[in-house]
Amino acid sequence: MHKDSLLRRFWAEFAENRVAVAGLLVVLVVAAMALLAPLITPQNPYDIGKLVLGDARRPPGHVGSGGYVHWLGTDAQGRDLWSAILYGLRISVQIGVVAGAVALVIGSTLGVSAAFLGGRVEMLVMRFIDLQLSFPAILLALVLSALLGQGKTQLIIALVTAQYAYFARTAHGAAAAERSKEYVEAALSTPLPARTVMFRHILPNCLPPLIVVATVQVANSIALEATLSFLGLGLPVTEPSLGMLIANGFQYMLSGRYWISIYPGVALIVLIVAINLVGDQIRDQLNPRLKR
Repeated sequence: MHKDSLLRRFWAEFAENRVAVAGLLVVLVVAAMALLAPLITPQNPYDIGKLVLGDARRPPGHVGSGGYVHWLGTDAQGRDLWSAILYGLRISVQIGVVAGAVALVIGSTLGVSAAFLGGRVEMLVMRFIDLQLSFPAILLALVLSALLGQGKTQLIIALVTAQYAYFARTAHGAAAAERSKEYVEAALSTPLPARTVMFRHILPNCLPPLIVVATVQVANSIALEATLSFLGLGLPVTEPSLGMLIANGFQYMLSGRYWISIYPGVALIVLIVAINLVGDQIRDQLNPRLKR
């Protein structure tokens, strides 16, 4: 009952910000459309055998050889852009959520463990984290993607490696503050294993800032995936992500075929902005210093 009342109060405060609610609705609608992409799109853009080059670079509203209307036009390979965008959003959401979740688990485990153990372990772990944070995430992702090659698994590994340090730094700061509190000392006075104290007592109290960072990093993962795909280091050409769709149409921008890049770019921007709006509101609610 106590948890239900907290959730109700949290949602009541969240609902006061109409912009954040609109952002949440956009995220939910985009996620639902991406999940249902095979059911609401006229074409499977991954099926290369069914692509018709005669339909390539056709403007919005063109009726293709398949008998259906390409409402957003087609790209240089004859893909229906509406279908390609939804499948691209599906990839972006999947990679963003998976990479964010894995980075959260790894980073929070390292941060909480370093704060709890202290001493040389804390110094070595956090100095390594600080060293990694001194490099831009995009630089690390670029190097790792170039070394690992193309593919979903390789891309997720690159994104996790580039982003887990943000979770580790946040978890360490929160856990270090919790480490000196009385409930931790009481737990340590009992014959409980260290991992129980770390992950059942300290970690739950570190979740609010980690949730905020997770929301931001999911948006960053989506942006990084699009950037790597735009540069040709993300997914293979048989799996058109939003970044690859933008890259494919970039060379046609000056020839009047704007739709090939513009529409995927708009979809990417809308998704990232919506996630950031939700994340900003959650940050304001979970940070007592920002409460009015």
